[in-house]
Amino acid sequence: MGLVVCLLILPFYAAAFIGYALDPVTLNSNYQPKQPIAYSHAQHVGELGMDCRYCHNTVEHAGFAAVPPTETCMNCHKAIRPNSDKLQALRDSYGTGDPALAGKPIPWNRVHMLPDYVYFNHAAHVNASVSCVECHGNINRMDNVFQTQPLNMAWCLQCHREPESKLRPLDQVTNLEWQPDVISGTYADMTIPQARAELGKKLKEQYHVNPNTDCVTCHR
Repeated sequence: MGLVVCLLILPFYAAAFIGYALDPVTLNSNYQPKQPIAYSHAQHVGELGMDCRYCHNTVEHAGFAAVPPTETCMNCHKAIRPNSDKLQALRDSYGTGDPALAGKPIPWNRVHMLPDYVYFNHAAHVNASVSCVECHGNINRMDNVFQTQPLNMAWCLQCHREPESKLRPLDQVTNLEWQPDVISGTYADMTIPQARAELGKKLKEQYHVNPNTDCVTCHR
C-alpha cells in the first residue's frame, strides 16, 4: 500500500521540485538589489572606458574579486562632482560627511553569490582567458548591475565541458565588447559563434585550458 501511495505522489513531487529548481527566484537570474550609491557601470566602464581591474584589483591574483575601498572612488571624486547628492554615502565613509559613519565601509549589496559549499576562483578563470562578461554579462552597459546567469551547477559544468566558445585572447579579457574579426583575416566569412569556436580550440591548447568536471573541482 505504501509503495502505491509513493508512486502516486512521486510525479507531483518531481514536477514541483523541477518547477522550483527552474524558477528565476531560485536561480537568482535578474536579481538586482538596490545599492547605497547609484554607481553606473555603463557610465564608468562603457562611456569612460575604465578597466574592470582598476576597482576589482584582485581578480588576476586572488580567488575573490575585491570590492573597491572608499579611497579608490575618491581618487577621482575628490575632484569630480565632489558635492553631488548622489555621493553622500561616499563622503560619509571617507570622513567628510556624517562623522558617525567616518571610516566605515560603504554597505554595498552583493549581486552575485554562490553557496558557501561552492569553491570558485576568479584568478583561475581570468588567467585562463575567460572574460568577466561570460559570468556577469555586459556590465559595461548596465546602469544598475543585475545577475544575468543562473550560476547553477549545470551552467558551470556546460562551460567546463566545452570551454572553447568562452575563451578569448588574454589581453581582451576585460574588453567586454570584444568579438573575433569576421570581416578579414583567418575568420573572414565565418559567423561570430563559428569564429569563437575555432579560435577557442587554439586558445585552449595555447593556454593549457583543461577544466575539471569532477565533484572536487567546486566542492572541496
